[in-house]
Amino acid sequence: MTRSLLAFLAATVALPVFAQDQQLSGELNLYSSRHYDTDERLYSDFEEMTGVTINRIEGNADELIARMEAEGANSPADVLLTVDTSRLHRADEAGLLQSVDSEILEERIPAQYQDDENQWFGFSLRSRIIFFDKEAVENPPQTYADLANDEYEGMICIRSSTNTYNQTLLASIIENEGEEAAREWAQGIVENMARDPQGGDTDQLLGLVSGECSIAVSNTYYFARALASDVDGLTGNTDQVGWVFPNQDSTGAHVNLSGGGVAANAPNRENAVAFLEYLASDSAQQYFAAGNNEYPVVESVETTAAVQQLGDFTADDVKLSSVAENLETANRIFAEVGWE
Repeated sequence: MTRSLLAFLAATVALPVFAQDQQLSGELNLYSSRHYDTDERLYSDFEEMTGVTINRIEGNADELIARMEAEGANSPADVLLTVDTSRLHRADEAGLLQSVDSEILEERIPAQYQDDENQWFGFSLRSRIIFFDKEAVENPPQTYADLANDEYEGMICIRSSTNTYNQTLLASIIENEGEEAAREWAQGIVENMARDPQGGDTDQLLGLVSGECSIAVSNTYYFARALASDVDGLTGNTDQVGWVFPNQDSTGAHVNLSGGGVAANAPNRENAVAFLEYLASDSAQQYFAAGNNEYPVVESVETTAAVQQLGDFTADDVKLSSVAENLETANRIFAEVGWE
């Protein structure tokens, strides 16, 4: 356990108070693909607690990973925060992260949301689920496998195979059901598409409410965002939309994560580990998850009101580090079945 966060053993919704001899100093160089208003409080509280100044470099995940690779051993990065298991796995495979030995992270973060070698940890979750037009679909699919059934031919809006969320979903099907079943599923989805893949998850939901398709696959937070705030074309039409958390009688619904790790060449390693441990506290979990209408990884922490409207569900407890090992196979299957 790092000496800096002994106070987190008694973590509550209120921020822990540090003893004087546990104060840190200096800086933390944070490479983050997050850009939410609630993060300002997330960072300012950590700075106030520790005396550490956070320097942020923001960009999309792929840009940040490429930047760290280009910087090499001279990278100033201390922490990488990004989304999706595939990107965390890619950063790990590129040697951009280092192992962290922390009792706090081990105790607070469920095992399935940690890398086997403690290179990265998940801090919030989203589920990739099925949305449907209540008027057009009398018998909505109840499982991921159902989406490939003939009765849904020409009805599905879903993103491109280059999308990391779809890649990780297919990788999870490989892990749970095997490569051949995953290939048959992907082929069935291609045959059931209402249109060629286009746009992001919000575009799939917009396709549903506009009547272009009757079923859409999307991460939960895109719909929760429309419940919580104004999303052009979607807010105001949410009553038309039903949803299903798939596989509730078997493996559970697929979940993915937002997470982070300590950079391999972190110049401020102690501060970096302390920051990850802080992200596992109840208060930080609330800020972190609320910023994008996601689920906290610490189960005792409440979700936002919009996320609560989606209801409770059983999540797939497959270890996401194992899922990540199937990403190469998933991309090969996408190419074989012609999923653009």
